[in-house]
Amino acid sequence: MISSINDKNKDFFQNVFEVVKLIPEGRVTSYGAIAKYLGSARSSRMVGWAMNKAHDFTGIPAHRVVNRNGLLTGKMHFVPPSRMQELLEKEGVLVKDDQIQNFSKVVWDPMLELRLD
Repeated sequence: MISSINDKNKDFFQNVFEVVKLIPEGRVTSYGAIAKYLGSARSSRMVGWAMNKAHDFTGIPAHRVVNRNGLLTGKMHFVPPSRMQELLEKEGVLVKDDQIQNFSKVVWDPMLELRLD
């Protein structure tokens, strides 16, 4: 784990924002994967609340965070709701019926991608 991300002096939302900023373009992760990475595996709903709050700030790619099945469950927080899908498709992520196609190929797991070797 990157120590500066799970800084106990930062609040949970700020730690979530730091992880989300690291998701590469054209990739997605889930609320649960972020929660698990931050040591709060049962806090995926709080990650969702953070993503809703992320719209108040620039530079946080909230559109890259979906549910564990690749569904665009946060789309209602985008204006218009189709904006989440538009942003993902602009990055090359295929979406059909509010679900990411080939989810296993575009998923980004912070536990694997951000581990210290």
